Amino acid sequence: MSDASAVAAGLGARPVWRFAPFESLTVRELQYIYMARQAVFSVEQQCAFMDADGLDERAWHLAAWSPLQREPLAYARLLEPGAKYAEASIGRVITTAVARGRGLGRETMVRALAHAAETWPGVAVRISAQSRLESFYASLGFVVAGPRYLEDGIDHTEMVHVAPGAGISVQRKGG
Repeated sequence: MSDASAVAAGLGARPVWRFAPFESLTVRELQYIYMARQAVFSVEQQCAFMDADGLDERAWHLAAWSPLQREPLAYARLLEPGAKYAEASIGRVITTAVARGRGLGRETMVRALAHAAETWPGVAVRISAQSRLESFYASLGFVVAGPRYLEDGIDHTEMVHVAPGAGISVQRKGG
């Protein structure tokens, strides 16, 4: 991406980060979040699945917004312990095509983990990671917690990030 197109996409300036529970999202924010998720998961990854899975209402939503682009540049959804797994979870993690290569994926995860630690102290975070991204998530402190499995036609791996000071070990599923 050229510098001119990066500036045109609103990437020349730092994004505005917003964490919000579902009920605090505006209708437009929710629409643009869904548009970004569909662009990445359904169009780019050619993955047909039910994105609107009924868990958004229970989630905190983290988005990096640019004043020059409708859709968020990056996004993640945080779920409380018990909503999907026994642990808290982070999912629907995306960086939109125009924003890739600028570290926003890492910043999204760092911010999401910090929010989880603040909101649910001492609680681990479980993710269903696309297996090709295991090393990325490992660099953030996640460890593999089970064998690879196929989800919506894409290899995935469950991974866990143990909360600082929790003093627990991660049990691997399936040996």
